[in-house]
Amino acid sequence: MGKTTGFMEYERIEEGYRPVPERVKSYKEFVIGLDDAQAKVQAARCMDCGTPFCNSGCPVNNVIPDFNDLVYQSDWKSAFAVLDSTNNFPEFTGRICPAPCEAACVLNVNDDPVGIKSIEHAIIDRAWEHGWVTPQPARHQTGKTVAVVGSGPAGLAAAQQLARAGHSVTVFEKNDRIGGLLRYGIPDFKMEKSHIDKRVAQMEAEGVRFRTAVFVGAAQDGLGQGSKVTNWAKETITPEQLQQQFDAVLLAGGAEQSRDLPVPGRDLAGVHFAMEFLPQQNKVNAGDKVKGQISATGKHVIVIGGGDTGSDCVGTSNRHGAASVTQFEVMPQPPEEENRPLTWPYWPLKLRTSSSHEEGCARAFAISTKEFTGEKGKLKGLTTVQVEFKEGRLVEVPGTEQHHPADLVLLAMGFVSPVAPVLDAFGVDKDARGNARATVDFIGGYATNVSKVFAAGDIRRGQSLVVWAIREGRQAARAVDEFLMGFSDLPR
Repeated sequence: MGKTTGFMEYERIEEGYRPVPERVKSYKEFVIGLDDAQAKVQAARCMDCGTPFCNSGCPVNNVIPDFNDLVYQSDWKSAFAVLDSTNNFPEFTGRICPAPCEAACVLNVNDDPVGIKSIEHAIIDRAWEHGWVTPQPARHQTGKTVAVVGSGPAGLAAAQQLARAGHSVTVFEKNDRIGGLLRYGIPDFKMEKSHIDKRVAQMEAEGVRFRTAVFVGAAQDGLGQGSKVTNWAKETITPEQLQQQFDAVLLAGGAEQSRDLPVPGRDLAGVHFAMEFLPQQNKVNAGDKVKGQISATGKHVIVIGGGDTGSDCVGTSNRHGAASVTQFEVMPQPPEEENRPLTWPYWPLKLRTSSSHEEGCARAFAISTKEFTGEKGKLKGLTTVQVEFKEGRLVEVPGTEQHHPADLVLLAMGFVSPVAPVLDAFGVDKDARGNARATVDFIGGYATNVSKVFAAGDIRRGQSLVVWAIREGRQAARAVDEFLMGFSDLPR
């Protein structure tokens, strides 16, 4: 514990942002991280609790009090070693994780929590700057081969752990670049893609092989008609081929099937899934040319869905130069402050205003879309109605129908499941939500009903956080290693 009374002496320090007029002209990151002095003060607020709930609040179980103390002592290299021992990619989580660890911070019971995410961000940025992040190739090779299908955070974490255990690992990605939704989903202004590229280079030096533009599934099925899931594959490999060529297969794809809104007018031109809109901008930022890019420039944009994906649509639309941006959420507006005695140490329900909202966005709650309207097949607006909870379900409030002009509507209502044809091609059993059925048990965890085939990340648990994907990738890597070798020294 760096400073016994630090939590009483110092206030929480937030990371800074570049001014709105400046940052909306660019797709570059705009967060201003903590300097050394600010990080030391923030770390001094850690109370080194007898029971550090932050550790269990963090899905990868980062050893948070330890790296806080080391930052306070200005021992940044040791702080990185502690962080690196539990989290393969702190540069991802330090930027885009919502920080459930901070909600679980004991100081959060009656004060502002320690800025754990900002400290993590500071540690990993310094580690890259000083060259502490280096390849860790295995000392000995096992001769075993593993195929990892999907290159999002779950697949990358699993691949890195398995390669370090000495296995020959090949990662298959259906799109043209590695990263999954980190690459084609998260806007560059939240996380620049150079962070993925640096990790790919590290993993290649550790022996991981990457194959892009390869779809794994039944050749005749693809992803199915109307799935609207990004698929830029130029080659197809069947499950049978993978099972013949590799000793184990880990399915680590995302829950990419977007939730639709089947109301009248859904087929009008101008109504799109968020995951049609966001990946296109990522490709443009990468220097690609996108034919027929969905543009918000000069348009009245309505984003349907109040979560992170909706917020990303807001920020991207503002950078396009939208005439106006409005975000609809079907649930009632949550309280500005959570009921801490009721919710701590769990993730609280409260109103969250993102940096994208601050850039310009009208928000409406408890509102449901009844139909899209247009002329000559082109969207002109939509009709909504207010809703309220009655007897445990949302019902329409009579007399509250309203028409809203709109040139572009982006559907950002979450993801319902992985794309079914992939799991069907392998013959993997699915749960009631369409996810791969596999437990997280210590023995036999992450194994599907199909011999040699494992599943982890969103394809198993459904839509979730990057940090949960990393956790599942790490744990699945141990399960695969144990399956191949009869034991495993990998951390779980």
